[in-house]
Order: sequence, then structure tokens, then C-alpha cells
Amino acid sequence: MPEREPAREAAAAPSAPESAPDRAAPDETRPEAAAGRSTPDRSPPAEAHDARYASHLNESLKSPTPATLSIPRKTVPPLRGSHESLVRQNEKTEAEGLERIEDSNDLADRIARGLLVPVPASSALTVNPSLPQELRYCRPWTSNFLADFARAHNALFHRPIVVSSAVRTVQYQKHLELVNGNAAAAEGDIVSPHLTGGTVDVAKADLPRNELSWMRAWLKNLQAAGQIDVEEEFQQACFHITVYQNYTSRPILVRKPGTKPKSRRRHPSVANALAARAM
Repeated sequence: MPEREPAREAAAAPSAPESAPDRAAPDETRPEAAAGRSTPDRSPPAEAHDARYASHLNESLKSPTPATLSIPRKTVPPLRGSHESLVRQNEKTEAEGLERIEDSNDLADRIARGLLVPVPASSALTVNPSLPQELRYCRPWTSNFLADFARAHNALFHRPIVVSSAVRTVQYQKHLELVNGNAAAAEGDIVSPHLTGGTVDVAKADLPRNELSWMRAWLKNLQAAGQIDVEEEFQQACFHITVYQNYTSRPILVRKPGTKPKSRRRHPSVANALAARAM
């Protein structure tokens, strides 16, 4: 099934600068299609995605506006995954028209066409050094999610989140199956959502209880809104997060730990005031 271009990426984009990498002509057929694999849809120049990505990242790194999730008072239970969740992730990414990325050449092609953007590394977000450079990419809406998540987390805990995995190719996933018994399948009807580039893993090893509860609460709210699916993994100690194209940034109240919201001043009614005077 050909990969459909996301609606938000369909807007006309500025022409590419002379230094931009070569891109296939709109009606050009990729070699992979000749080998029997579906050909991805046409895409706008990468500069359009890069500009939107850079703009969102710059905004996300500014001082948080009044609004982000406060730290829960009680421990939030783990967000355990299930087979039903994995099936849903596969069904939704297929409905969004996202293809599985076969190999390094396929990956490089999608990066060049702006279908994948870099994981938004910053002072609020770091990438596991062991993750290969070519696998430090994700879908644009996943990048937006990560920038928002990292900004809010850094505002409360003053340290970065760590992305331990992002896009994967079928070729790479087959290797993981050999060395990691917990890895999802690389081929078949139900496979790892990492193969579409919309999924990332955020490390959670050795996190304090209040920080872990905050992450769970934040992710749980977005999952309830149907914008992500999350599975908390314990063998690999991470949050496996699939972000969908309907993800939108929103103002979120940031409250420093230990502070209480200001109570509203209550004004007595006229009747109460008169009664108080009569006493």
C-alpha cells in the first residue's frame, strides 16, 4: 500500500536551495517498486518539514508558558502494554498510510524527501549514544511530541529525557529479533511500529518515583485522547510510545514541585455582608 502523505505536510513548500540533496522527480519510479514493493507517494521538498521542525523546536525550548501537568500526589500505576495495543498501533499506522521502512537505502530516501526528521535533541532531550546516527529520525509529528514532552519534563525536573530508540528498518528489526527476545516481529501482519518511524522509546531506568509517576500521567492523558499509544516496558526499562498524526501541541500548566495553586478570593454576598453587620 503506497504511503500517503500526511495532511499537514500537503501544503506547498518553498523551492529547495542549490545545496539540497537530489530528489526523485514526481513521476519517477523507485527501483524498489520494480522489485515488487509499493512505491511511496510524492512528497514536498524536505525544506518545508525542516522549517516547521526548526520553528516548533525553537518555540518548545522557550520558557514554558503557564500550563503543564503537575506532579501527581499518588503513585501512578504502570502503563502496561498488551497484544491488543500492538494490534491497534499497526491498524492505526496502516490507516494513516505509513509504510514499513525496508532498509538503509529506503530510510535515506525518506529522510531526503522530508518524511522523516531528526529526533529533536536539545538541552531537554538527549539520545542514547549507542543508537546509530541513521536511526535517530522519526516522523514530524513524533518530533513535535518529543519536543513538548521534553520541554515540560525539563521545566519540572531540570534534566533531559533520554530517547533510546526511534525509527527502525525491517533489516535492523530482524537483527534485534536475534539478540532480543522481547523484540516485536519484523515481518507479518503485526510488526514493530518502529518500522514506520512514528514510534520512539524513552528511557525510564532508575527514575525517582515522582518523576516516573509524572511521565505516566502525562502519557496516559494523551493516550486517553487517542493521540498516542504507550506501552511501558520493563525488560528494556522504557516507555514505548507510538505517536499518531492527530497529535497537536497544547498549552499545559507547569507548576513547580511543592507549590499550590492560588485560591480564589471569595467575596461574601450582599445578604451575608448585611447579616454580618447586624450581628
